[in-house]
Amino acid sequence: MPRTQSRTYGGSKGLEGVRGAARKDSKLKFTALLHHIDEDLLNRSFFKLKKTAAVGVDGVTWFEYERDLEANLKDLHGRIHRGSYRAKPSRRSWIPKPDGRKRPLGIASLEDKIVQAAVSEVLQQIYEEDFLGFSYGFRSGKNQHDALDALTVGITSKRVNWILDADIEGFFDMIDHDWMIRFLEHRIGDRRVLRLIRKWLKAGVSEDGRWSETNVGAPQGSVISPLLSNVYLHYVFDLWMQKWRKSCCRGEVIVVRYADDFVIGFENHDEAVACLEELRARFAKFGLKLHGEKTRLIEFGRNTDGGGGRGGKQPETFDFLGFTHKCARRRSDGSFTIHRHSIAKRMRATLLAIRLKLRERMHRPLGETARWLRRVVQGWLNYHAVPSNSNRIGRFVDEVTRHWLRVIRRRSQRGKSRWTWARMQRLGRKHLPRPHIIHPYPEQRFRARLKAGAV
Repeated sequence: MPRTQSRTYGGSKGLEGVRGAARKDSKLKFTALLHHIDEDLLNRSFFKLKKTAAVGVDGVTWFEYERDLEANLKDLHGRIHRGSYRAKPSRRSWIPKPDGRKRPLGIASLEDKIVQAAVSEVLQQIYEEDFLGFSYGFRSGKNQHDALDALTVGITSKRVNWILDADIEGFFDMIDHDWMIRFLEHRIGDRRVLRLIRKWLKAGVSEDGRWSETNVGAPQGSVISPLLSNVYLHYVFDLWMQKWRKSCCRGEVIVVRYADDFVIGFENHDEAVACLEELRARFAKFGLKLHGEKTRLIEFGRNTDGGGGRGGKQPETFDFLGFTHKCARRRSDGSFTIHRHSIAKRMRATLLAIRLKLRERMHRPLGETARWLRRVVQGWLNYHAVPSNSNRIGRFVDEVTRHWLRVIRRRSQRGKSRWTWARMQRLGRKHLPRPHIIHPYPEQRFRARLKAGAV
């Protein structure tokens, strides 16, 4: 039987003690966790929420709840520990995806967000000690660029010849509730915490005033869903992949996962094919399915770059976390490297959204639009300004400037003749960020992060 934890395990009753206990014993089962969800933690969780976020079915905003915050949190704390707290259904909302489809979001009520944030902070102390190094999504101290750097360094430094670019179809909608609880029970023995999570999974969805039951899936957009998704894939994919790589592979294998998107690099083609087949069977066991169109096994690596790779074929590319990855050669010494370019389709979608927004703001003061546009462009550059992407970021800023010029010219008949492209370029240089590389080379940041972690 797994070992269990007492309130004094590790010599501390705080969250630091929980993390220390999880670090010392990977098989420890935590049976006393709910007492960590006190009024102070609820208060911190409340102030971490986005103040202007969309409201749930309760219709309560962050500012309304803050008016009598102390009494509200005291009442909420009491209901949690008496067992009378009830989760409300998520309000269904739809947001467009880059491919034209729509993604369903579940917007929780404000009190559900507070409690979910508090429970998530407690559970993170345990699972951050369990999660493997190649898992990057929704984790403290890790982000998309860390995953991108790890992937680039892995492909360029290892003997990678084949890439499995995989995507799980409708992952959040297909999470099996029974398996989810069984996975959590490996580490969580506090039945009250598990009961809270069951309430959120079973709360249902409200759309246009109609409630519908949820027997499977976790609502995208809820505070607790990122952690639950990582726990689910930790047991379904990460641990299995780690064991499979050690026991079934002769050649080198690299793995990088960010949420439900992951990339696996192989040295040998037969091992790549075997992994894909076994992975399909593994996912099917837990109610998941690889996306048929977005999952591809391609030839990619130092043997497929240059003038066409094996057989003179054009080297294939793959997309991951907003970038198209391409085989290339360094100009300095001709060594193998990877170029990352912003995905063209997504960049066009972003420019279209900016153009439509500019039309809405056509008659706003020029300075106001300039300040808004600067924030938008800078936000895009903060993510996409990586080495080897200079052409795309320069083109992005130029296209934004052109869209802005068209809107200014439409403000009046005289604007067509007065606003030349040369004048618009001066305005753009004055108000818009200049396109330049912000991020360091992947090798530099990846090694720096490893050194920092070693200390």
